[in-house]
Amino acid sequence: QMHLVESGGGLVQPGGSLRLSCAASGLTSNYYVIGWFRQAPGKEREGVGCFSSNDGSTVYADSVKGRFTITYDKAKNTVFLQMNNLKPEDTAVYYCAVELAWVNTNGSSWCRDHDMDFWGKGTLVTVSS
Repeated sequence: QMHLVESGGGLVQPGGSLRLSCAASGLTSNYYVIGWFRQAPGKEREGVGCFSSNDGSTVYADSVKGRFTITYDKAKNTVFLQMNNLKPEDTAVYYCAVELAWVNTNGSSWCRDHDMDFWGKGTLVTVSS
């Protein structure tokens, strides 16, 4: 019943901004984690950041802190990834994912790709001049 669809990817110049969207249908649980992950060409998938529904906490990878922001519009069942000051190394396919579970956000490693239960198909972001 869960279905995730990313959108908003494209070509942007270094220093520019882009906003990705992930429409999440069938998300009715009170407890869940919504994450953004990315995979650059020839590289392994890595975490970008996550949002937890139990307290609204967010975490981000060091590489994107201060530049990326995750928000969730419950009414629209859509999660967003606002990306500012983009760098060429941000070039990747970006995926949204959902884990249907309560997590302790005071602990470590609550934003893990292998814990995710549902995945979107991804959207390509290319940062180049």
